Amino acid sequence: MYFSATHTTVHVPHRAAVCGWIVNYCSMTKPRGFEFWRSTLKGARYVVAPMVDQSELAWRLLSRRHGAELCYTPMLHAQVFVRDANYRRENLYNEVNQEDRPLVTQFCANDPEVFIQAALLAQDYCDAIDLNLGCPQMIAKRGHYGVFLQDEWDLLEKMIKLADEKLSVPITCKIRVFPEIEKTVKYAKMLEAAGCQLLTVHGRTKDQKGAFTGIASWKHIKAVREAVNIPVFANGNIQHLSDVQRCMEETGVQGVMSAEGNLHNPALFEGHSPPVWEMAEEYLEVVEKHTPCSLSFVRAHIFKLWHHTLQIHQDLREELAKAKNIAGIAEVNRQLKQRCQEEMAKDESERTQTGLPFPHWICQPYVRPPPKDPNSENGQKALETKAVSVKRALEDSDGPNDSLSKNKQKKKARNPHKNFCPELKPKYIKCEQCGNPKGNKCVFNLCRGCCKRKAFKEVADCPGHGLRFKTKALKQCNSDTGGGLMNGKPNSQTVCTAVHDPL
Repeated sequence: MYFSATHTTVHVPHRAAVCGWIVNYCSMTKPRGFEFWRSTLKGARYVVAPMVDQSELAWRLLSRRHGAELCYTPMLHAQVFVRDANYRRENLYNEVNQEDRPLVTQFCANDPEVFIQAALLAQDYCDAIDLNLGCPQMIAKRGHYGVFLQDEWDLLEKMIKLADEKLSVPITCKIRVFPEIEKTVKYAKMLEAAGCQLLTVHGRTKDQKGAFTGIASWKHIKAVREAVNIPVFANGNIQHLSDVQRCMEETGVQGVMSAEGNLHNPALFEGHSPPVWEMAEEYLEVVEKHTPCSLSFVRAHIFKLWHHTLQIHQDLREELAKAKNIAGIAEVNRQLKQRCQEEMAKDESERTQTGLPFPHWICQPYVRPPPKDPNSENGQKALETKAVSVKRALEDSDGPNDSLSKNKQKKKARNPHKNFCPELKPKYIKCEQCGNPKGNKCVFNLCRGCCKRKAFKEVADCPGHGLRFKTKALKQCNSDTGGGLMNGKPNSQTVCTAVHDPL
């Protein structure tokens, strides 16, 4: 392997060496560090984040139309990517488009060999491979990937070093910070030394997620940028173009990545806030023109775009949920556009007041509310919430099938008499001893476990639980005493002893 200041000459497999496949090697030069950022990524500053089920081709193309200079694929599972050809086609191979470059493919993985195999299969379809070290969700914890690898430095060093040696494209990483700036800097420098050519730093810790998301620390990002000699992208606290500019000034990063901000306003990098129906129309046009796209992805994007407007026009939320194709979603968008334009024509004093910076029909960020104190909610509010859930459950169970999701329709078809609503299911009486639901026909009003212990101790029967201790004792007694007969009559003393003495 030959190293130079900005390039490394490596012999790499042109196609993946998986399951004994023949490997063809070619010699090529790949750019490194800042040369990679300037030449391959064309000095990208405005970046769309990798988002599961959200940063698909159609959304990437829409974002590029409105100022995005670099996009990432959704996070792909390396192990599934290696073993499943359909997964590869649906998530990468079928989404090749000349307008969609430069492009970075992101994988989650915890096995160096599997990660390399997946990356080799993907490298011909993108400009870089990214290792996800930032996902904080519970599924990442169960799968042992994402941010839950941030303490396994030996493993990460091996994965990055192997990728740097064997891939024909650069390896990059997306990380979250540690609470301590010093440890975060050491972490970043370790990844750089292993071969990482670009680092995206999300300025939140592993525990900052969901209702506890909080504010990202640009101080951590700045410290990393000053400590490493590779390009750094910042991620976190980006809601407007002014945030992008301020972040770059305060941290000195080469680029800024947006996730939630981009989903609510794909024109964020233009500094423009268009009406939500315009973005929806353009997105649906891209979906129909360029690539087949899962309807669930499309619906999720429209829900994000319309988030604030659907708080006002809640009936359209139901219509959007019931739409069965792109044409159906387009029709709901037409209705929303008509309603909003009618409201726009009104005087400002007559419009619905929402407390938002802009009218609800304008693309704008969603600010996650702080976590609620569970003790602050009064009983009336809880009852109202419960009543709404029961009402919706009734509508789902008794209403026409058109109002149900496909999964619910299938379940209802298989079990037409089953009640799927927890609120409407019968309330079971508790076992007198342990509190679990008692058997409906138990003679002792106990659950099966408690009933078995009681029946065994007292040599009793419980037909409800199928327990026959008394019956078995009588049969055993009769067998031991020759049928329980004495001079042709039942031996009552033996039977009584068998029943009342514990076995």
